[in-house]
Amino acid sequence: MLEIEQAEAQLSELDLLASMFPGENELIMNDQLALAELKDCIEKRTMEGRSSKVYFTINMSLDISEEAMVVFSLACILPFKYPAVLPEITVRSVLLSRFQQTQLNTDLTTYLQKNCLGDVCILNAADWVREHASGYVSRDSISSPAPGSTVHPVHLILTRLWIYSHHIYNKCKRKDILEWAKELSLSGFSMPGKPGVVCVEGPQSACEEFWSRLRKLNWKRILIRHREDIPFDGTNDEMERQRKFSVFEEKVFIVNGTRGNHMDFGQLYQFLNVKGCGDVFQMLFGVEGQ
Repeated sequence: MLEIEQAEAQLSELDLLASMFPGENELIMNDQLALAELKDCIEKRTMEGRSSKVYFTINMSLDISEEAMVVFSLACILPFKYPAVLPEITVRSVLLSRFQQTQLNTDLTTYLQKNCLGDVCILNAADWVREHASGYVSRDSISSPAPGSTVHPVHLILTRLWIYSHHIYNKCKRKDILEWAKELSLSGFSMPGKPGVVCVEGPQSACEEFWSRLRKLNWKRILIRHREDIPFDGTNDEMERQRKFSVFEEKVFIVNGTRGNHMDFGQLYQFLNVKGCGDVFQMLFGVEGQ
């Protein structure tokens, strides 16, 4: 399947999902910019300029027992090569323990690998969750669900964007990055040099506003290499506790190279490890950190 055919399959599936989940908050497009890029690439018949994966959430109210109706959320990210490769789907619910959630997601991935590889499969995944979700919920959780968890989908989402740039040298851009992060109450860091890295975390809408501004600047190449979205049923305080970084700062590690523009990746990897983000290093650069 050609890249343009893969993109068309993604858009067709999104149209189908919109008809299958028409209710308010049933289908939420978490990244409108990615959807706009997808449509633009299909219209222009080229995948050049596409930098963000389509990302959306499906919220399903399921009858877990006679007493409880609970929302299960499917956070779905479509890789550029989907449906040739599987989508990234994470199922969450307030009734699931961490172990139960991990087991459910592992089993769902196994099912998709066996039955859906090469075809669009979000509806298949939703149907599988609808049919099997109750088997992962303990009776104690059903008898005493969390307050307010029975009918309302998750509203608070902490987003963390890992942005890769061919380089970040320009002092004005570096100043904008710092000022926008402060204005939008985002934490994280910016690493100038070649390549450049920016990580921002905070409320989803604030992160998307930051990315909207950043990508409009003149770049040789810039894209979101990895995105994390963590939903909450609780308060802003709970969301704040999930931040990996306390502030936003520019990090300049010991430089190497004749021009002094290459950062020390070893120090970057150690910095990420300390913050509990060491696994992101390979996502950013395609190699294991050391």
